[in-house]
Amino acid sequence: MDDREYEQLLQYAKQFSGVTEDMENTLQGLYERVKPHMAEVTDSFYTVLLDIPKAEPFLLNRLDALKETHIRWMESVFSGPFDLDYVKAMYRVGDVHVKAELPVEFMAGSMALITTRLHQLLGAIYKDRPEKLIESVSAVNAILGFTLMVMQQSYESSRLAEELEKFLKITGMSRTLFDNLASAYKE
Repeated sequence: MDDREYEQLLQYAKQFSGVTEDMENTLQGLYERVKPHMAEVTDSFYTVLLDIPKAEPFLLNRLDALKETHIRWMESVFSGPFDLDYVKAMYRVGDVHVKAELPVEFMAGSMALITTRLHQLLGAIYKDRPEKLIESVSAVNAILGFTLMVMQQSYESSRLAEELEKFLKITGMSRTLFDNLASAYKE
């Protein structure tokens, strides 16, 4: 993808997920309150994943590195900015998941687990301030939805590219011939 396509994805995902500048500011304002709990959130997330038989093989022998990456990602969620660089980074995450042959449902399921854990944390932080809790939960929901959309777009594109490469290899067709045939049949 080029920068223009990333920019289009950025704008589309922000519109679709409802991310606003106020939400970005809310998340950045939460950083200092959430940061001390990031390792705990990460540990609880991976504890749940390790109990899922289909997930376990993807985690073994990599758990420490995955946890470090997860904490860095959480730091970016609460520090921003949610710009072209963030979209490119999350797009790469989707691509890595395809290369690791992770089932697509792992991304959505993982995001649901993270969302639940962050809601619990925010509930504890703002137990006496319901208006701040609603504002914070809304911002977290929006940015995690935004992030998931970007990763799923990447996952879909990477999966299609892999399938095309398999097709070309099986048929012996060149990429140029395929591209010419595809462009001849565009409506």
